[in-house]
Amino acid sequence: MDYESRATGLDRNEVGAPLVAAGLGPAAEPALVSLLALNGLRVSEATGADIEALGVERGHRVLTIRRKGGKIVTIPLAPRTARAIDLAIGERSEGPVFLAPDGRRLDRHGAGRIVRRVARKAGIGKQVGPHTLRHAFITAALDAGVPLRNVQEAASHADPRTTMRQVGPGPH
Repeated sequence: MDYESRATGLDRNEVGAPLVAAGLGPAAEPALVSLLALNGLRVSEATGADIEALGVERGHRVLTIRRKGGKIVTIPLAPRTARAIDLAIGERSEGPVFLAPDGRRLDRHGAGRIVRRVARKAGIGKQVGPHTLRHAFITAALDAGVPLRNVQEAASHADPRTTMRQVGPGPH
């Protein structure tokens, strides 16, 4: 198994910078960056999210999403993510969480442009895309001591080797 990841890695400080920079932009930016970096969603899961899929379970804000392969799951949202999403949707009660400037659903290309712009605003010189933030979520969770099985489940990886390949070799 080749453990070399092609994704750009971000350290803890570099992950915080886009979160701060996104908070200075339009309301959708911190919501998108938070879903990717703090909740580890794939870009397609984030852009596919609908307002109607937001809810509360056992006192926690949750979002029901369609995972790769079509599986429907309900994930708890980090409090910061939930607040950012509330600001992004404003008074809207249905439809996509993320809208493109033309009013249609934001697609993965538009999300990529937002993430790259936020990374530049944050002063990150590396190539950063939506998947970079997902990688950072996985790496941070493993570095924090979250068991591999839990991170694998949060990332919706069928095989733990995929989760480990996200961070490369080393003591995780």
